[in-house]
Amino acid sequence: MGRPNFYSGAGLDRADHLRSDEAWIKARLSDPATRFAAVWRSRNLVAPGDTPRPVWLDAARAGSLVDWAETLAFLGLNETRAYFAFDVSALEAPEQEPALADLGAFQDLRAVGPLLERSDGAVLAYARGLMHWHRRHRFCGVCGQPTKIRRAGHQRVCSAPDCGSQHFPRTDPAVIMLVHDGARCVLGRQEIWPPGMHSTLAGFVEPGETLEEAVAREVAEEVGLRFDPGQVFYQSSQPWPFPSSLMLGFHARIEPAELRVNRAEIESAAWFSREDLLNSPEDESFRLPRADSIARRLIEDWLAEAC
Repeated sequence: MGRPNFYSGAGLDRADHLRSDEAWIKARLSDPATRFAAVWRSRNLVAPGDTPRPVWLDAARAGSLVDWAETLAFLGLNETRAYFAFDVSALEAPEQEPALADLGAFQDLRAVGPLLERSDGAVLAYARGLMHWHRRHRFCGVCGQPTKIRRAGHQRVCSAPDCGSQHFPRTDPAVIMLVHDGARCVLGRQEIWPPGMHSTLAGFVEPGETLEEAVAREVAEEVGLRFDPGQVFYQSSQPWPFPSSLMLGFHARIEPAELRVNRAEIESAAWFSREDLLNSPEDESFRLPRADSIARRLIEDWLAEAC
């Protein structure tokens, strides 16, 4: 696989065995070595500068915020240092809070992710994804009653005595694939994307199908190409917490055929040669997907195969 994808490689021991140790968790909250990542409405706290970096709060600065935060979750250990994330979405102007003043700004991770150190971006993605899950599961999906946080932020339990359903963080598997005939690949675009941006085809996995079957189905639905799932080969995966996906990357080599674009699914699609992509103007007429996306990685790896 080579280099890791963006938002992976956090370098944390998630220490599942410590999540239920309430005494240990409580002690870490006042430990001077502990670091906290604040999340506000799916935005991460980032320090300004030519090279953005995350703002890690120590226990002294985070303490007053953690006491009333909507959600607190233990992320894991880097050697002996504990990392936590907490949600301050209830605040209207979080940067004006004394504990957060002059430290940085809450930014969309997609705007700064490619500029961060890989491990920092991965931890912030982890924090963002976990806080998003908590905000979406404050009430039980079985009976509708409020849920309570358990296991240091990695479980919610229904508060209704006659229900007690347990809920765990979820991620949505999605396949993303570079379909090619050896010399050309298929790229498409969605109307809502930035002008000129083209990317690989993708879609969510449905119940009762393998990942390879999902690849073949999505390609058939979007551009009318049909092939056997046995022609699909796994490349790598990427956490994509926007809001809660796990992108599973594949290559599929097929025989060349005419595309039949389903405009109910995508705006357009076409075959592109390696020369087309290597000479991309990267402007509103044509541009490749984001540098931090696995789509870009799939394309770059395919281009490198001919070198």
